[in-house]
Amino acid sequence: MHLKFKNKKITGILSVLPSNEIHYLDEIVNYNFSEKQSIKLGKIMGYGTQRIVDDTTTVSDLCVFGINHLIDNQLLDKNSIGAVVLCTQSPDYFLPATSNVISGRLALSQDVISMDINQGCAGFEVGLMQAFMLLNTGNINKVVLLNADVLSKKISKKDRNSRPLVGDGATITIIENSFDDEEIDLFIKMDGTSALSLQIPAGGFKTLSTAETAILREDAAGNFRALDHLVMKGDEVFNFVQTKVPEMIQEMFDTLKIDKSYFDYYLFHQPNKFMLEKLAEKMNIPYEQMPNNISQKYGNGSSTTVPLNVCENIGEKALSSSYKVCFGGFGVGLTWSIIKWKLENLDFCKIINY
Repeated sequence: MHLKFKNKKITGILSVLPSNEIHYLDEIVNYNFSEKQSIKLGKIMGYGTQRIVDDTTTVSDLCVFGINHLIDNQLLDKNSIGAVVLCTQSPDYFLPATSNVISGRLALSQDVISMDINQGCAGFEVGLMQAFMLLNTGNINKVVLLNADVLSKKISKKDRNSRPLVGDGATITIIENSFDDEEIDLFIKMDGTSALSLQIPAGGFKTLSTAETAILREDAAGNFRALDHLVMKGDEVFNFVQTKVPEMIQEMFDTLKIDKSYFDYYLFHQPNKFMLEKLAEKMNIPYEQMPNNISQKYGNGSSTTVPLNVCENIGEKALSSSYKVCFGGFGVGLTWSIIKWKLENLDFCKIINY
């Protein structure tokens, strides 16, 4: 699906990360793997450090902290907010919507639309799409897009397949109407036939959490996890990324009559360093144009990785410069999406600790 938008701009991006940092080498004692094998695996995959929340911190805590930071530093006028859109797969509650909880804690106006979107790796692009449509109503001029997850709470500490990848955090992106006629092109696809390639089997209404679903069991590769934990079919996800993402990017090139030299940066979701390096090699794009340093420094924060990518690899340069960027997210769903975007003259672009 190819969708087109106009007269929209990002005016600021804030990333909020837990202060708690975990090092991969400190956790290898938990894995059913020799130390030598674990070290080798870490080097290949680019495992490094992760930011992980404590047991009590939730998505709403991270988001409220970040928005209050913007309000207190006069970077955001609370009264100007027309909608709050939250993309998360780790909500505070089954109900109510966590965006309503956030709006309530901030004492936002009752006219502010609050909505949750259950989306993961492509959640930044899906969230932008929703923000664009809200702005197109004519009655909303500013949308606060929240991408946040604390999925570490749902990953077994004895699962070397997923535990070294995860990172918690939140990002806050402000989207507004503009007078810029620059076209925004969004390409998005979803394959529900492969939806269970990434899943948490228990805990929803199909399979309720019980004492039985909490029991750790060993899989064929020696990982220990329960049905309450995230499970990923790594080979399927890797092959999906290496085939479907290049195909979509080529579709964008052909449709828009541009080539890879059009973009200054390819700011993609970062499952791990290895996957991004292989994707860059397949597309013949230099590593410096497709940064892969987020997962090894902070961990894979699901839909937060693209805006965090902006804060980490462009940062304050975005306050006074213009960049042609390709945003891209791919993973759980299975969902994959890319956006052609002109990023320029932001009011803020930074990372803070919670």
